[in-house]
Amino acid sequence: MTARNLALAAGAWAALSTLIVALPAEAGAWGRTVNVQGPNGRGYVQSQNVSRQAGAVSASRSTQTNYGYGSAHARGATWGDGVYQGGASHSYNSGAYAGRSTTVVDNGDGTASYDYSRTGFNGHTTTASGTIDRAR
Repeated sequence: MTARNLALAAGAWAALSTLIVALPAEAGAWGRTVNVQGPNGRGYVQSQNVSRQAGAVSASRSTQTNYGYGSAHARGATWGDGVYQGGASHSYNSGAYAGRSTTVVDNGDGTASYDYSRTGFNGHTTTASGTIDRAR
């Protein structure tokens, strides 16, 4: 192995080990609201919120215009005790909606069970569930 390749491999390993040993993010929450108003009744209000704590994270964003257009988007996840649950939703004032949810459970016997559901803007829902061998 040349010195250049050895240096590249060492750098890649250092970057990977940094990701593996990264400290957990601090718990906390933040949010903001922006209100922009212009001439002739034009304007919008937008809000964002984020929350992070041990075993849970969530984020949301919504926008509403003075002319009635708007959207709301949210996502979140919880985990702990061998269970992960996560999902997201997207909705619009027009009535359009899309969302997804996932649940994964460690069965304690080397297998994991999962349930997945997704609804598209066309209203079509797709689901999947099963059990997999975690050794694969």
